[in-house]
Amino acid sequence: MTAARVLALLELLQAAPGLTGPDLAARLEVDERTVRRYAVRLSELGVPVQAERGRHGGYRLLPGYKLPPLMLTDDEATAVVLGLLAGRRTGLAVGEAATESALAKIQRVLPRPLRERVDAVSETLGHTANAAPKVSTPRAGPLLALADAARRRVTVRLAYRSWRGDASERDLDPYGIVFHSGRWYVAGLDHHSGEIRTFRVDRVAGAARTERGFRVPDGFDPVAHVVGSLSAVPYRHEVRVLLETTLEEASKRIPASTATLAETSGGVLLAVRAERLDGMAQMLAGLGWPFTVIAPAELRDEVRALAARLLASADGTPP
Repeated sequence: MTAARVLALLELLQAAPGLTGPDLAARLEVDERTVRRYAVRLSELGVPVQAERGRHGGYRLLPGYKLPPLMLTDDEATAVVLGLLAGRRTGLAVGEAATESALAKIQRVLPRPLRERVDAVSETLGHTANAAPKVSTPRAGPLLALADAARRRVTVRLAYRSWRGDASERDLDPYGIVFHSGRWYVAGLDHHSGEIRTFRVDRVAGAARTERGFRVPDGFDPVAHVVGSLSAVPYRHEVRVLLETTLEEASKRIPASTATLAETSGGVLLAVRAERLDGMAQMLAGLGWPFTVIAPAELRDEVRALAARLLASADGTPP
């Protein structure tokens, strides 16, 4: 179902209310079942469509219903549409179909010349970065409740579902909301464990505000906490490698979300957890700096194996 066809149906209903299913199907060049699906989609978008049966029946908008005016300059309208498109690609969105619904509503009220130009940008726009992986997005209700509680500095009663599917309730002091790598997180003091923890917002079923206030610890950085907690997720191997470079240069190439970097007299100590050592060897080789593997010993074997494969490829011989 394309947004353009749904909007075309809305234009027909505004211009000629009472058109029958066969009439609409012929004008839209679809079948009657598709017309019914389009009408349902409009209703989901908040546009009340009535389907009347009988000889003089047909489709029409709810009597008295008018689309609200939306006054945007060309630059503002373009910014809104491109922002929605960018959010869809990066994962910075809420709900399963909120972005598509919002795009349909915005495009519907744009003047036709501007709508065509904006559509041209969206259809021809290329991206140098990969799209965010397909992940579940949070519902707007819990996200807005957590953000409001974080701003007002009040505790919330959190209804949460773990990655195993276990449901729990706990009181949380939400210190801040963080969007990272296509997911939404909330960082704050978990009263159940007594520790500052990170929770995925898409797993929050509800966040009811209480009347208890809290204070954020001095100097607490929600972004740094979330990135640090995610980089500490356990994997099979704990890797430590000494890089012959500066901390400044290493920080430019190695995201803080993937590894911990520490400056030493001999270079930069990289500490990271990895599931596969062959991939770790390829990453180290790709950095282009001399390095020394401290642990684990198996990583040295993977580096040697990678070097042998590269040499074989350079000589044109099978590895």
